[in-house]
Amino acid sequence: MAHPEILAEVSLDVPWKLVEDFSTRPRWKPEDVNASADVIVAALQKAGVPVTVHEAEIYLSVPYDARVKAGGRVIRAKPPAYAIDCRGGITAPIVHVPATYSRGVTTLFAKNQDADASSADRIRGKIVISEGFAFPQKMREFEEKGAVGIIAMNPGVDIHWGICTSIWGTPDLDDLPRKPKIPVVAVNNADGKALIELASRGESVTIETEMREGWFTQKLPVVEIKGTVEPDKFVLLHGHYDSWDVGVGDNATGDAAMVEIARVLWKHRAGLRRTVRIAWWPGHSTGRYAGSTWFADKFAIDLDENCVAQVNCDSPGCRWATLFKDVSWMSETEGYVQGVIKEVCGLDSHGERPHRAGDYSFNNIGISSFFMLSSTMPDDLRAAKGYYAVGGCGGNIAWHTENDTMDIADRDILLRDIKVYLGSILGVANAEILPFDWRATTREFGETLDRYAKAAGAAFDFSETRAALASLDAALGRFHDRIAAGKADAAKANDAIVALARILVPINFTVAPRFRHDPATPVPPLPTLAVATEIANLDAPTQGFAKVQLTRGQNRLVAALRAAQRLVEAAA
Repeated sequence: MAHPEILAEVSLDVPWKLVEDFSTRPRWKPEDVNASADVIVAALQKAGVPVTVHEAEIYLSVPYDARVKAGGRVIRAKPPAYAIDCRGGITAPIVHVPATYSRGVTTLFAKNQDADASSADRIRGKIVISEGFAFPQKMREFEEKGAVGIIAMNPGVDIHWGICTSIWGTPDLDDLPRKPKIPVVAVNNADGKALIELASRGESVTIETEMREGWFTQKLPVVEIKGTVEPDKFVLLHGHYDSWDVGVGDNATGDAAMVEIARVLWKHRAGLRRTVRIAWWPGHSTGRYAGSTWFADKFAIDLDENCVAQVNCDSPGCRWATLFKDVSWMSETEGYVQGVIKEVCGLDSHGERPHRAGDYSFNNIGISSFFMLSSTMPDDLRAAKGYYAVGGCGGNIAWHTENDTMDIADRDILLRDIKVYLGSILGVANAEILPFDWRATTREFGETLDRYAKAAGAAFDFSETRAALASLDAALGRFHDRIAAGKADAAKANDAIVALARILVPINFTVAPRFRHDPATPVPPLPTLAVATEIANLDAPTQGFAKVQLTRGQNRLVAALRAAQRLVEAAA
């Protein structure tokens, strides 16, 4: 599975030099991003790996500086990308809307404010301060309730960069209304507490932001390593090379890992069954995954027809990241990825449903996916260090700060993580039959349905979904049994495994139609049925509307399940 003779060739000679180079290069301003792409290209060319550089026209919001003037002092702040430019400042009374900090990455992107304290009457015309990061879901709600500015109070002594819009990638005309229209800044915890004290006295503060927004041409390097048996079919490995400041753990280590994987695979290209495509994205930080979204749009039909899996490489090789815990993977890939991790480094692993984050710009096409963040530090070590939850850097709270420097990278852990990524990619690229088990997905669907049905009680009947799911699960049992017995036609089985992804991934991870991009806000499992968790607590008129929504959602889901069943039965 893991090709030990190839993994043994992984070296840190090339990747560590790239990490060291990037540790001196801030990579969020567009001109610096393009210069960094040239460094990646040079490293690939020196290793003898051909590379194509696309020029992506993407829309970015580049933050420069921010401050809060309050109580006779100037407080340092950072504006998130997509906050509006407000150099003249805006002054208004400040109001505190209490919130809880997330305990782990699983809830990091959720709204967490106190609903009783966030009424429109309290917020309208005010500058809101609330605990947490400047993530879009909460920012948009405050704006909709009439806030004229927002201050995000970060958990620690540092201020974290981020992005405050839910727009995924470059906006289209339908997305533009979700662009923020107010200034947003982040401050550290101590300054946030001082501002909360001012809010308790009904005082006013001033927010100033300095931003640069518009269309930019950004370089997007891609390596194509052709397979020899099924060259049109490919595995997509990808990660972002723009970062906040020098961003060593997020994501210089990932960029370096992909360069080394490209070098090793190019050397062994004659042994590849399927093609491996490797891409380095710009616009991750200042465009909410604008680079990967550009690629998903530009090459949508090729991805739809030929991509068998996508693998995201973000924040590998960070210090203290000794565990594979809360690893992102879709359920059909879980058993396979766990097997690779165990084989490569002897570790058990634990995964979770991929978040609506991390350059997962391919869900609406419907592509089986694994990895985003990979290795991380143990919970007890995080607790001992007093660390709070962050979205990268192996759990190091240097994430999205100026402290994400060379000491965040760990040579031994990076070497291990490169081998894990390489082994997992080789296994998919070279498998005669793709190693994904869709019975795990129907089990996941069943667990989700049980949870929704329990919450809805007698308010809605899910029997039609249960019947369709049971029929699909039985068909999948026969399909995978034939594969295990060596009786399946490999070409037909692979076509079915990929086609199932095109049906079942969108129904589980998206609301928008295929080839569009859902907002960068949490998407619940089987989202067309998710209102079931609320229906029992709604008043009678509203419950009627919710039943209509569930009926339509069930129709969409049942149609997808039956289409998947027909596909599997035809393949068998």
